[in-house]
Amino acid sequence: MATFMLKLMLPLLFLYMIPPKTAYAEFEQWCVADEQATENELQAALDWACGKGGADCGKIQVNQPCYFPNTLKDHASYAFNSYYQKFKHSGGSCNFRGAAMTTEVDPSHDSCHYDFILR
Repeated sequence: MATFMLKLMLPLLFLYMIPPKTAYAEFEQWCVADEQATENELQAALDWACGKGGADCGKIQVNQPCYFPNTLKDHASYAFNSYYQKFKHSGGSCNFRGAAMTTEVDPSHDSCHYDFILR
């Protein structure tokens, strides 16, 4: 009986020693182009994000990992997310005059990685 209890308690003791994951009050969210946005809205928002907005748009340039697919929607999504991740904790939003929306689905693909910044 003592051997049985030892076999039962040992794994439970081991599990008890594993520290719990820290819980944050934030879900993983990315900012992407809204499917309903017009090309004019997307272009204006993309221009702002990559200009005055301060997004890092280097990865959507020719020969960079997020250039393909070479569509306005994809390039805007990358720029919107870059801005959102950079400024979300200091008042930045994912709106871009209605051209963007948040998603909990990571939009990364192939060699193109969309950042997610927790803090």
